[in-house]
This record gives sequence, structure tokens and C-alpha cells, in this order.
Amino acid sequence: MKKMIRFGAFSAFSLMALIFLATTTSAEQSPFANEDVFDIEYASDVQISPDAATVAYVRYSMSIMRDRREGRLWLVNTDGSKHRKLTSADQSESSPRWSPDGTRIAFVSGSAEGSEIYVYWVETGQIARLTQLERSPGGIAWSPDGSRIAFTMLVPEARPVLAAMPARPAGAEWADPPIVETRVRHEADGSGVIEPGFRHIFVIPADGGSARQITEGDFQHGAPVWDIDGQAILFSANRRLGWEWELSQNDIFRVSLKDRVSHALTSREGPDGGQVMSPDGANIAYTGFEDRVRTYQTSDLHFMRADGSDKRTLLEGLDRSVTGLSWADDGSGVYFSYDDEGITKVGFTTLTGDWRVVAEHLGGTSASRAYGGGNYSVADDGTVAFTYTRSDDPSEVALMTSDGQQVTITDLNGDLKGRTQLAKAEMFWTESSHDGRPIQSWILHPPNFDPNREYPLLLEIHGGPVSNYGDRFAAEFQLYATAGFVVVYSNPRGSTSYGEEFGDLLYHNYPGNDYDDLISAVDAVIEEGYIDEQQLYVTGGSAGGIMTAWIVGHTDRFRAAVATKPVVNWISKTLVADNYNGYMYRRYPGTPWENQEVYWDFSPLSVVGNIETPTMVMVGTADLRTPLSEAKQLYHALKLRRIDTALVKIPGAFHNISNRPSQLIAKVINTIAWFDRYKDGRPIS
Repeated sequence: MKKMIRFGAFSAFSLMALIFLATTTSAEQSPFANEDVFDIEYASDVQISPDAATVAYVRYSMSIMRDRREGRLWLVNTDGSKHRKLTSADQSESSPRWSPDGTRIAFVSGSAEGSEIYVYWVETGQIARLTQLERSPGGIAWSPDGSRIAFTMLVPEARPVLAAMPARPAGAEWADPPIVETRVRHEADGSGVIEPGFRHIFVIPADGGSARQITEGDFQHGAPVWDIDGQAILFSANRRLGWEWELSQNDIFRVSLKDRVSHALTSREGPDGGQVMSPDGANIAYTGFEDRVRTYQTSDLHFMRADGSDKRTLLEGLDRSVTGLSWADDGSGVYFSYDDEGITKVGFTTLTGDWRVVAEHLGGTSASRAYGGGNYSVADDGTVAFTYTRSDDPSEVALMTSDGQQVTITDLNGDLKGRTQLAKAEMFWTESSHDGRPIQSWILHPPNFDPNREYPLLLEIHGGPVSNYGDRFAAEFQLYATAGFVVVYSNPRGSTSYGEEFGDLLYHNYPGNDYDDLISAVDAVIEEGYIDEQQLYVTGGSAGGIMTAWIVGHTDRFRAAVATKPVVNWISKTLVADNYNGYMYRRYPGTPWENQEVYWDFSPLSVVGNIETPTMVMVGTADLRTPLSEAKQLYHALKLRRIDTALVKIPGAFHNISNRPSQLIAKVINTIAWFDRYKDGRPIS
């Protein structure tokens, strides 16, 4: 089938202008280098004050000495003036939340050992710690009158013991006692073994005092949302019998602060949540869907009366997953966020369903790869503050004023952008060779790109696969471009932000024709004439690592490959990963022991006998989502077949293998080193 390629809004003239600009600035700017990763800063959790005068946000930086991303709270006036740190403390700070009258900011601060709730008085700058908690708080929310703060906290439980050990003699050095596990979900990637217990909702006076537990029962309760009268709290939870086995089930509840009795407001099969109360207390907006047990289903915007009656759905024609709800101050409608063709946007809908786009290009909080994310908040006058990003600009604080004017009020990376050449992504579309579906992709060119030369091409594949890439900053892609690669990344079928039907095309067919979508994008770029067809490389992480292994099992076109944190055996993955109860039926029909042929046929290990491409395998040693055992299966199989391979283990890394700055660098330089070994078609000794 004839392929099409459409490079965003770039014409031949604008491309030449870009090349001219790159060559004229190269003397002043250096390529983005490994050590520049430590100079990246980005904004997160932006919260605008009710009077639209000030924005509080979390400012993340990369500590070169502590090798970690560190968040500190900052304030900036909405005209860009008085940019200052909120506290003088040098410890983790998060979750800034304005009081309803805008006179105070509640926030969470602490260390790995534990966090507490603090309050900052805007007029005086004074700070007070409100709590002395046994565990770290989350989901803090002010009551409507500003007199109380609600939050969630884990209430721990003792581990089960099947048999009591005898008393050991004084001074004896015995082994640690056995660890007994009886829970369905007992570990989580990023934290390891989950501490036994249940997350409950608490309320504390805003001027300090004892925290009072509001919810009861052996259930996990979501973040609190106050009823308008301050006498009840809304939350999302699964409080059904057998809730541990129901991965995609949540209902919305109201709990009375007086008697602590919880009443369900929704009861369908599916994950209802994200609830927000209208300013007059008459209506509740929320998100969710009727669960049909599929790979991907869009989350819709719903309304109901405060008592749970008169449920209805809005935006049925949008066909995008809706999240992050916020009522307009006058109750005229609801703000929401959604991903659309790789761009995260803020929309606003009236109660009759008339809607419009308010802001776009939210994100940049991933920093390493071009995923979505970010957030927004709304002032009383309709001014929207949000995290703004583009491919050559990490997340900044931006505003969309009530009269439709957009302005960026921070310049966290001005120095970095001033001295380095950051590649700008160009968007293009191709037709899939499988069925002609339009597939969206982006391309980054190396510094001082010359279309009359030939370059190696690097295909970088996103994870998920139910997720998306877009025109967002990605430090890893910038480093690949600096290394001389033309970087191509795509949103093949199964990606979000293109509607439910497109996102669900991988139902019982993964990996599948997403292979054709990706290869079609590569072929379209090759047709532009500046790619060395003998220098094609492929890599990706998680679902991208799966597809990397699948690709080299189906074609020898790529000179070398790096499969990062892959799944290669769906039978072992389904029964070993931390989210092991989330794959059966939704990804493949039946269970691994009932339908092992299907699970095996979609496993990259089933085609390992076809692989001739030198393939490196990379994984974090603490990865619980795509466990080390998956990477070792591919590595060992390739070794037994005498195919050039290497196993690179990142010590201590969870599934987010690039979480620490040095780990991001290690991932990229090892990938590039592997590709460099095969530039001449043979390994360099």
C-alpha cells in the first residue's frame, strides 16, 4: 500500500529555516549531553489561588549529589513576578492545596521515614506542622469553611502467623522468622512488599489537634472530597465482598462525619471515581465506565444528583478518556482533561454538553520519555494554571486567562535551553500497511541536521501498550539525537488518545498489527531519502521492550536492538508480576493454565528461534512489573542460540528504570554503546 507522510505544519521552507537556525546557533550552543540531565527542572502539581493572583507548585530538580529527583514547593505571582521558595527546608515537599479563602496553603513534607501535614500562612509567611502521624498522609483536602483538613493514611495491620516460633535463648542469633502472605495484592513495583493494612480517611482541625478516623472496614479508601455543607465526605472505593479480586471496580460513597456510616452513590460494574461536588452542593460530576472486560475502555464524564439519583452521561461524542474534573466557580459547567492525538488538553463543558478546548500541551513531568501527565487547576475567575511542555521544553507553569490569553510565567530551563541544542519534534502521519489506518508519529533530527546526508534511524517504542507518546519533552530522545540518530516514535494501534475502538484493537491480539504500524512509520521516514537503510536500530521499554523482541523475531532489517524491561513469556509474566491479577481475560482469553497456547503464541519467546539480530536486554534488578526473570529468559535463549546478546541489569531500579538521573544516563549510554558495536555490521572487540 502506498504510504503517506505529512510532517506537521512544517513546509520545505520552514525545514530549511530550521536547518539554518541550527547551523547559526551551533557555535553558541552545544549538543544536549549526558551531564545536562542533572540540569533539567520541571513543574508539577500547579495550584492557582482562588483570586488568580498566585500559583503554588512543586519544582522538581535533579540532584547530582543525591542522585534523585527532588521536589520543593515554590510560589510565583501570575504576572511572573516574585518567584520564590515557599519554605527554607531542604526536604521533600508536595501536594500544595489552597484554603478556600486563599489565606493558607496546606502541604505535605518529610522524608522517606515519614511525612507530615503543614500549613503556610500567605500574609505572614509563617509555617506550622499540624500532625504527628504514624504513616505518611495523602490526598489532603480543605473543608469548605477552611476549618478542617481531610486526608488518607494507612492503618497498619499485623502480618499473619501460621505457627508461633519457640522463644530463642538470650543472645542467640537465629534466622529471621518466616514471612506469611495471604493477600491477593501483596507487592507493588516502586515500593516492594506492601505494608499490611488499609487506607482510611481522617479529619484534623486546620489549626492543629488530633486526627479522627472517618471510614471503617477492611477496605482501601480513595482521596476525600468534601460535601458542600462540610458534614460528609465523598470517596471512591471497592467495599464489596471479594474486592481484592476485582481490579477494575470502584463505587462512589458518601460518609457522614457524624455517625461515620458510608452509603454508596453508584453501584454499576466498573471503576467510578474522580468525583467533584458542584458549588451549590446539588450535583456530583465523576468519571468511569461500564466494565466490559476489555483491554481498553474510555472513561466518560458523568453527572448525578447529590443523593445519587438522575445519573446521566455527557460528552458521549468526544470518544476520549476524561479525567481531572473541576467545577467552574459559578457552577455553569465542569473542566476536565483528556489526551487527544498525543496532546493532553483541558476542556470545559456546560451542563448541557456544549464543550470547548481551554488549554493544551499539558505534561513534561515524565522528563525521560514523551509520555503524558501534568495537571491543571482553576481560579474563581476561570483562569487556568497548568504544566506546559513541548518536545524541546520541559514542564513550565503556564496560564490560560479567562479572556483566552496564554502566557508562560516560569522559565525553569532558560539557562539549559540557552546553552544546549534541544531537538524539536516534527509530527507526521502514515498509513498502516495492515489496514490503511492513519498512524501518528514524531521525529527528532540530530544537531545540525543536513537532509543531504544519510543518518542512522532509531525507532523508540512506548510502553503500556495502553498509553501514548506526544510532542512532549523526553531527555532520552534528546540524548539519542545528540548521538547522531534520527529518532522516530509512534502511537501504533492500542495507543490511547485516538478513541476506544483504536485503543482496544489489541484485545486478544497483542503483540499484533501494531508491528505493521511501526514498520510503516519507519518506511515512511526512509522514503524521505536521508536514512541509511543499513543503519536501522530499535529499542523500547516495557511494552516497547516486548515489541522490540517481537520485531526482531519477525524481521532482520534492524542492525541491532535493545529490549528494555520486556515481557517475553506471558504465562510466567501473568503469574509473577506485581499486578498479576490484571491480565487474564482482558489481555488474552481465559487463564494461562486453561489457554496456554494463546498465551504462548503471543509471547516473544515463541519466536526467539527466528532472531538473528544482536539484541541486548536491559532491566532493573528491583523491577516487579516486568520481573528480572523475563529479561533472563530472553538473554538465556539468545545465548543458547549463540546470538550476540548482553544482559544489562540496573542495580536497585524498579520498573521506572530511568527514575534516578544516573539511571537515565546509564540506560541511554548502554543502549548507544550496543548500537555502536554494530555500525560496521560486526561487533567491535
